[in-house]
Parts: sequence; structure tokens; C-alpha cells
Amino acid sequence: MDFKIRENRGKAQGRKILVREREEYFRLMDQGLSSAEACKRVGINYRTGKRWRNGRAASGKDKARPPVLAVVSPQGPSRYLREADRIHIADRLREKAAIRQIAAELGRSPSTISREIRRNRHQGNGQYRPHAAHARAQARRPRPKPGKIGQNPELQGFIQRHLDIRWSPEQICQALRAQFPDRPEMRVAHETIYQALYVQGRGELRRELARALRTGRVRRKPRRQAQQRTPRFATPMVMISERPAEADDRAVPGHWEGDLIIGKDGNSAIGTLVERATRYVMLLHLPEGRTAEQVRDALVETVQTLPAHLVQSLTWDQGAEMAAHGSFTVATDIPVYFCDPASPWQRGSNENTNGLLRQYFPKGTDLSVHNRDKLTAVAAELNDRPRKTLDWETPAERLHKLLAA
Repeated sequence: MDFKIRENRGKAQGRKILVREREEYFRLMDQGLSSAEACKRVGINYRTGKRWRNGRAASGKDKARPPVLAVVSPQGPSRYLREADRIHIADRLREKAAIRQIAAELGRSPSTISREIRRNRHQGNGQYRPHAAHARAQARRPRPKPGKIGQNPELQGFIQRHLDIRWSPEQICQALRAQFPDRPEMRVAHETIYQALYVQGRGELRRELARALRTGRVRRKPRRQAQQRTPRFATPMVMISERPAEADDRAVPGHWEGDLIIGKDGNSAIGTLVERATRYVMLLHLPEGRTAEQVRDALVETVQTLPAHLVQSLTWDQGAEMAAHGSFTVATDIPVYFCDPASPWQRGSNENTNGLLRQYFPKGTDLSVHNRDKLTAVAAELNDRPRKTLDWETPAERLHKLLAA
């Protein structure tokens, strides 16, 4: 494209001509020419080129000029904003153009333009300067970035101490917000903690701390399909669809969910009970086995330690260990409701608790070696953990409030 200096400079230049000259100006600048030389070759005043390049405030005459079309880069579309895009943003902001209009001209999302202006404008006066904005964006792009946890020894130590006592990353993040409300440098998202544990080469947290997580995995794995549930038995059952509505919405305490966690080769087990409203946990000691009669006797012994108004119903899956549920109801006057086949979400609180318990009683181990005192200590530790679903109160605190009321 050949441009000649106009002889009649007093004539107004049309919009289309300005667009072509603007594109040629930036093409020459990309080739390394100075602004003055590019202006001379294109045939424009050097102040016009300076305004295009820096997005300076416009005069009243310039403000009346119709908006220019977006600059189409010869390199084609880019995932990131180019310097020419930022110059266009600065010019259109100077002309009081709307964010959505600028985005349409550049073929970008309005949120991209809004975020670009917010992140890269001058922190002092709030003005958006395209070249300074481009420099800030380029400075943030190099990877990998240093992690926040690795740069803050106090934060790193806090996280490691709580991982050692088996707190989840989300519980740790909530504790950080509560203990350091005025220190943003002591706050991280729970995903940041997971990445510090799982991402190779970061070295921000000790790798062995990953085994303190609920899953105990040292690397991430995709979710597996739900395992096939134990076939239901033929004895009469009252299904969960007949359970009182007050148990479904967790408004009234006293409705419990139960299950077994199984040890090595299926030869040992521990019973688990979780109260739906408070998530309070109780463990059943089954040292001799998990037959229906043994589970029934352990359940009767455990629920009799609770006030009558805190034991209204029990929900279980269709495992064979509950074959004696009729005699349990006769002995305690507590109805038992059964979940549908292969529907563990109907006992969500209990399933979640079983996952927590696997930190203490790993799969493939003999569970009969744990005595009653050990089970009591584990239940007490779980009941003293803050829970997000309880507004970060502990199950013990929530149960204490109910008992006091």
C-alpha cells in the first residue's frame, strides 16, 4: 500500500481514509520505524500518530470524530490482547465508548475488556495507558509463577500443622479467614492447597502430607463409578419414601443414618452412626463380627446412651447386617428406614463420614484391632472438627446447643 503526503492538508480526512492510514501507521511501527518517520510516510501529523499510540486525551474536535473500526492484526486472531488492541481500547475509552462496543469492535468478550481495564490501568490516577498496560500484562505472563504458600513461611506452617491433624484444605482456608481477618496474605483458596500437594515440582508442602487427606492419595485421580451395592434382603422393610418429612429437611434432630465400614477380606467391621441435623458421629464396636445379631446388639447398646428425643429414626442401606432390624425396633421403639438399591446419596451424611473415617481406618486393614477407647477417641476428634455445612461450627457444639435448649 503506497501512501503519499497530501498536498491539501486543510481538507477534512474521511473515516475510511483514517482507518487505512491508522493500519499502515501501526504496520510501519511494528517494522521498527520511529513514530515521526511512520507519520511522515503515511502523511499524517505527528500529533495524530502520538494520539493513536498513547491514547492521549482528545480535543473537542477529535471527540466529534466518528469511532474508528478495530485494527485487524496481520497475524490473525490471538488468545491474548496485543499491544494494538490495547491502543484501540485506550482510544475508544478516550472517546467515551461503551465497554460492549469496544468488545464488539475487537471481537472479544465484554468481560475481557472490562477485566483488562481494571487490572492494567494506573493504580494511582486510574488512567488506562496502552503501552504501560501491555508491559504489566507481559510481566504477569511468565510461567511457572511462584506459589503463595511457598513464599510465606507463616502461612506454610499453619497449613502443614492443620494437615497433620487431618483437617481438609477447605476447613483450613476457613480457619485462616477467621484467625487472620485483616491479613490478606494469610488467605488462600483450598484449590491452592491441593495444587501445592499434588503439582509436581512446586515443593510448597511436604509431599507426605497428601496422605493426611481424606483419600490418602498422593496424586489426583478421576472419579470412579459407584461400586455395586450389597443385594437387598427379603425380610420386610420400610422404605425411605415413608420416612417423616421432618427427617428429610433436617429441621428436627434425632434422625440418624447408619452403615458399616469393612476391614481386610471382609472379616472385621466398625459401625457408624451420624445424626442428620448436627452431623454428630458415634461408632459401634464390633470386635466379634458383623452378623445381624451382633450389629443389632451394638446398636441397642449405643442408642440407649442418648436421650430419647435425640433418637427418632434410623436410616440404613439394604445390607444383610440389618436383617434383625425388626427386633431392634421392638427393643428400642426406633423405626428403621431402608434406602433404595444402589442409592448411597440417600444417606449422604453417613457416606461422607465414612470417607472421613477411612483416614483413621484405612481400607484393607484389620479393624478388629481397634478397641472401644480408640473408637471413642476417633469419634471425638471428628466431632471437634468445624464443618462448612454447620456454618463452621463443630458437631459437638451444635449438639450441645440442642441439649441445652
